[in-house]
Amino acid sequence: MLKIAFSDVYTHRLPEGHKFPMSKYSLIPQRLLSEGTISEENLFVPKPLDEETILLTHDRHYWSRLQSLSLSKNEVRRIGFPVSEELVYREIVITGGSIQNALYALEHGVSINVAGGTHHAFTDRGEGFCLLNDIAVAANYLLHHNIVSKILVVDLDVHQGNGTAQIFINEPRVFTFSMHGENNFPFIKETSDLDIPLPNGTGDDEYLSTLSETLTGLIDSFHPDFIFYQAGVDILKSDQYGKLAVSMEGCKQRDKIVFQNCLQHNTPVAVSMGGGYSKGIDVIVDAHCNTYRVAQDIFFNSVTTSYLNRPV
Repeated sequence: MLKIAFSDVYTHRLPEGHKFPMSKYSLIPQRLLSEGTISEENLFVPKPLDEETILLTHDRHYWSRLQSLSLSKNEVRRIGFPVSEELVYREIVITGGSIQNALYALEHGVSINVAGGTHHAFTDRGEGFCLLNDIAVAANYLLHHNIVSKILVVDLDVHQGNGTAQIFINEPRVFTFSMHGENNFPFIKETSDLDIPLPNGTGDDEYLSTLSETLTGLIDSFHPDFIFYQAGVDILKSDQYGKLAVSMEGCKQRDKIVFQNCLQHNTPVAVSMGGGYSKGIDVIVDAHCNTYRVAQDIFFNSVTTSYLNRPV
């Protein structure tokens, strides 16, 4: 069964006119339920993350100031959200969801968090709508508890996963791969284990062929036993800030490439949704929903599915 992390706290009230499309977090499960892609049984409400697990990744001083709402005005500005108790609680629920996601993925092959993908959060600071780095926290949880030994982060948001790159810069057990817009935020990039910067206007053919060749080679050479996938949909041509030119179908094919590689290599994958800023919330929601539709089809509906019968 496709397990999906979702809580009502994911949809957080923002000031009038804020550019972040917060409503997508409630609309995604509504759409999937109404069309019959999932049922209520697929959804689980994540538990809030404990401090001990947060501190496996994040600096104690930063966490203390975040928790006590004592960040400087400049730090809050870099995050991009008004910081409140409710927002911090939302973040620890989302991040807890990514850990539970990972555990479900180990059992079922794939699991998806309706939120997450907060890849701009560094060890000691947040930025770009990210307070805690859910993928990094979940990866460190798996490593700390000796659940897995080698992790590949596949970050396909249009923005480089700069926080994730910084967190794992000296961690050989985690390979960070980011394929992103060359001329996009963050304008000062970190160094991932593999960065592929794409020029403005990159369309389906170049995007998909580059991803397919790169991802297969990475899995064959690094041999991860777990994959975290950041599935931002801001690569779309319709995105207001993305600067790439990938079609809706191309974005769906991207998800297929990732999931088919995971299935073919018997490698479980935990997915976080990442960003998306197309005009019209329906476009954003539909692009995100495609990720669930593809995961459901490849891992659970296909007669050729092999993950659940894999050798152990």
